[in-house]
Amino acid sequence: MSGTESPSPAAPTTTLWFENAFLSEGWARNVTLSVSDGRITGIAVGTDSRGASERHAIALPGLPNLHSHAFQRAFAGGTEVRGPTGDSFWTWREAMYRAVDRMDPDDVEAIATLAYVEMLEAGFTRVGEFHYLHHDINGYHYNELGELSQRIAAAAASTGIALTLLPVFYAHGGFDAAPPTHGQRRFINSVSSFARLLESARQAMSALPDAVLGLAPHSLRAATLTEIGRLLPLTTGPIHIHVAEQMKEVEDCLAFSGRRPVELLLDQVAVNARWCLIHATHMTEDETTRLAKSGAVAGLCPITEANLGDGIFPAPAFLEAGGRYGVGSDSNVRIDAAEELRLLEYSQRLAHRARNVLAMSEGRSTGASLFTGALQGGGQALGAPVGLEVGAPADLVSLDARHPSLLDRTGDGILDSWIFGAAGQAVDCVWRRGLKLVEAGIHRDREAARRRFAAVRAKLTA
Repeated sequence: MSGTESPSPAAPTTTLWFENAFLSEGWARNVTLSVSDGRITGIAVGTDSRGASERHAIALPGLPNLHSHAFQRAFAGGTEVRGPTGDSFWTWREAMYRAVDRMDPDDVEAIATLAYVEMLEAGFTRVGEFHYLHHDINGYHYNELGELSQRIAAAAASTGIALTLLPVFYAHGGFDAAPPTHGQRRFINSVSSFARLLESARQAMSALPDAVLGLAPHSLRAATLTEIGRLLPLTTGPIHIHVAEQMKEVEDCLAFSGRRPVELLLDQVAVNARWCLIHATHMTEDETTRLAKSGAVAGLCPITEANLGDGIFPAPAFLEAGGRYGVGSDSNVRIDAAEELRLLEYSQRLAHRARNVLAMSEGRSTGASLFTGALQGGGQALGAPVGLEVGAPADLVSLDARHPSLLDRTGDGILDSWIFGAAGQAVDCVWRRGLKLVEAGIHRDREAARRRFAAVRAKLTA
C-alpha cells in the first residue's frame, strides 16, 4: 500500500445474544456472539443482553445437508401410486428419468431455488449438491458445458445457502461398462468432457463465499475403477459416491467382480477422510468395520431411504468401529433436518427393537449424539468448518422456545425435544455468514421462489 492510500474500513460488527447456545465445546448460557465480515469474531459467555443487536432463546450451529439432488424436488410425492408388479427403487428411477425429460435450465434453477429455501427454513445452512443433470433434453452438451452447474450456483447465490458442488461423472448404464440407457442421456460424459465441465463449474462458483468444489463418480455402476482413478486428481475437494444402496446393486456387483460394492471400492481405491460413501446400506460386518476405519463419512439419507424402500444402515456396528456419518435430503421428497435425524434413530429402534440406540452409552442424550454426529460428519464430507466457534462462518439457527415441545427445556434436552417432539416447526431464524435469511420460520424470498416453482410444476405436468 502506498503512503497516499487509506486502509479499508473495518467491517461492522453485529452482536447476537442467546439465552442458550450450543457451542463447539457444549452448551453455554447467556452467550453473546460477535459477527463481522460473515464470521464469528468473538464469543462471550455469562453476559447480559444489553447492547445486543438481537436477542433469542436458543442457538444451534447450522447443519450440513451432505447429499441433495435438487431437481428431484419437482416430483416429490408424485410417485406414490402402486404399479402393476409392485414398486422398488428401480421403478422409481424410471419415473425420475421421465420427470427430467422436459426440464430446461430455467426450470432447474427454479426447482433448486425452492429446495434451497426449504433447506434453510429446516435448519440446513450448507448443501452438498450431487449434481448429475448436465445436458439438454436430447443429451447434447450446452454451448457452456457447465450450464446447469451454473444454474445450481445461481440458486445457491440467490437463496444464500452455502454450496459444496459435487458435479457427477456418469458414463455407463451398469457394471462392466454397460452402455447407458436413453433415460440417462442427460447425465453422460467422458473423462475429458467432464474435466471441462468441472472447470466451468469452478468458474460459476468463484463469486460464492465459502464455496467448495468436489466431484462425484456416480456409482460403481456408472463409473469404472479406471475412470475413477483418472477423476481423482481433477480436484482437491471432497469425493462422493453412491454405493450399496440396493440389494440388486450388490448382486450385480458380485456377478461382475466376485466382490460386494463397498468391498470392491475399498480393495481398489485409497478411500480416506476425503471420501463420503452415500447410503452404504447393505454391508457385511467386515465391510462395515473397514469403512469405519478408512476415515470416510457414511452419507445417510433416512427419509429418502425409507421412501425408496432401500433398507437400514448398520449404524451401531459402524459407530462402535469409530465411523462417522452425516445426513442428507437426497431426493428432497421431504426437507426437514430434524426429521432426518429422528428417522435415523427410529429406523434403528425398529431394527433392533430397542430405544435410544444411537446414544451408544449410558447417560448420553440421543438427540445430542445425533446432532453432533451429523454436524461433524457433514462438515468433513462437505469440506467446510462447522460449529459455533471464533473464526467459523456465522451459520446458525435459532429455535422458538415457545414451541410446546421446547418449553422449559435446557441443555441436551433442547436437542432431544427438537428432534423427537418439535422438528422443523420449531426453527425460528437462520443466519448464513451473519445475514438473517429466515425469520419466524420463513425465508425472505419464499414467496418468489414458490411462484417460480409453481410455474415450473404447471409446465412439467401439463
